[in-house]
Amino acid sequence: MSERSKFAFLFTRVGLTGADMGAAYLLPRIVGTGRATEILMIGDDVSSETAERIGLANRVVPPEQLMSITTELATRLAHGPSFAISMTKKLINNEWNMDLTSALESEAQAQALMMMGADHRAFYEAFNEKHTPEFTGR
Repeated sequence: MSERSKFAFLFTRVGLTGADMGAAYLLPRIVGTGRATEILMIGDDVSSETAERIGLANRVVPPEQLMSITTELATRLAHGPSFAISMTKKLINNEWNMDLTSALESEAQAQALMMMGADHRAFYEAFNEKHTPEFTGR
């Protein structure tokens, strides 16, 4: 997020519910019930500094660096092990409603699957040969 950015859940300011598009479901899980309640009911602007502090933004950067930093992050993701990244995303999304034991089992199964993949093999070989791995998404 840029240092100059801000956003608001302003529906209540215009006579609508702040609980729109999953906001009342997702926001408390990210920032806690108290903060989510205030953000959704009051509708005040959330500054970039506040967004980062409460977990709504991963990082805040000067506006002139926003595009280059965003592009760098996107490039790292695009050139990374796409199968591992997609599996990580799937596990993060699926484990929200699991108990710890189920989540640990799910992760163990995923890790066993990933260890048999071409991307893990590419990393292992590159590590041993002291060069950068080339991931294929398998």
